[in-house]
Amino acid sequence: MSEVIMFGQLFLSALLGLVVGTERALVAKQSAGMRTFALVSLGSCLFTLAGITVGGQYLGYVNFDPTRVMSAIVQGVGFIGAGLMFVQGSSVHGITTAAGLWVSAALGVLVGTGMYSLAIFAAALTLLIFFGLWYIEHAFKKWYHGHVEDE
Repeated sequence: MSEVIMFGQLFLSALLGLVVGTERALVAKQSAGMRTFALVSLGSCLFTLAGITVGGQYLGYVNFDPTRVMSAIVQGVGFIGAGLMFVQGSSVHGITTAAGLWVSAALGVLVGTGMYSLAIFAAALTLLIFFGLWYIEHAFKKWYHGHVEDE
């Protein structure tokens, strides 16, 4: 794989993470926003590209599995996500941001493995979930809590 293609993969990965993180920064007003999501996606892509490149270079010489790199990404991002969540009273905050960060890591892995259309579709779907479902969720909560109070 040429370095120019890898540069493009890194750029696309960071861009998709940035786009997803924009919703968290602007709408949800979370501390993990554009930069955090872009960096997680970029880092995931970097690790994936490194795993693929090293795996290809040493194929037949050593037993190397690039999917182990992807597994480590999931664990590492899970650790970061756990730091974003906190309990306040009887509610937990930051779960959606942590889940979005996890998806951002997967976007980086997809771009790193060359699955561009899947990564772009997944980023769009993530934004639909962040933006679209927010309105549906709040309308449902308003209806449900209003309905319960009337009984």
